[in-house]
Amino acid sequence: MELEMHMDEYLPLRDVVFNTLRRAILKGELKPGERLMEITLADQLGVSRTPIREAIRKLELEGLVVMAPRKGAKVASITERDLNDVLEVRKGMEVLAISLACERITREEMEKLEEIESRFQNLIEEGNLTELAEVDVEFHDTIYNATNNKRLVQLLNNLREQMYRYRMEYLKDIAVRRTLAEEHRSICEALRARDEKKALDYIKVHIDNQQKAIIRSLN
Repeated sequence: MELEMHMDEYLPLRDVVFNTLRRAILKGELKPGERLMEITLADQLGVSRTPIREAIRKLELEGLVVMAPRKGAKVASITERDLNDVLEVRKGMEVLAISLACERITREEMEKLEEIESRFQNLIEEGNLTELAEVDVEFHDTIYNATNNKRLVQLLNNLREQMYRYRMEYLKDIAVRRTLAEEHRSICEALRARDEKKALDYIKVHIDNQQKAIIRSLN
């Protein structure tokens, strides 16, 4: 896998390397169980082994990398327990976000949400998982921003990063993609009507269906 590093004049090299490896793991470019060879990664990114070693140590603290005895570092597997932990927290925060968005979403934000929902519909048959995942993220981000609660948005953004790995898994199934598109449409309609009860029901079903789809793919 060829990794692409995006330099940032405001970040030290070790942070750029860390962000590059982290992004590759979250997007599935570095796959669960794949060994992280310091020399190979250093050659690919054109850096010394020191920032690679530092990045791997930080990724281990985040739970994205595990150290195997006598084998070194490898990308952590996606476990059902990790998934359930993340989704329990996400469901609680999504419920709050939908409730606030029902009250506060503006006409411009509603139009943007419907445009994103339409874009997702047009992409489901193409199978570009990275683009689909990014549009799915954009859909939920628009709802989060409509809450007009900066602290909630910050917490949800942190959780979104952890969800990216799982999102790539369930988007592999075209039937799941079609179901997601229908759920997005239902959520849009409820928000436009400012029907909080329906919107809350739809978002709970949406997350529960994602959980089932990911568990099926893991098994």
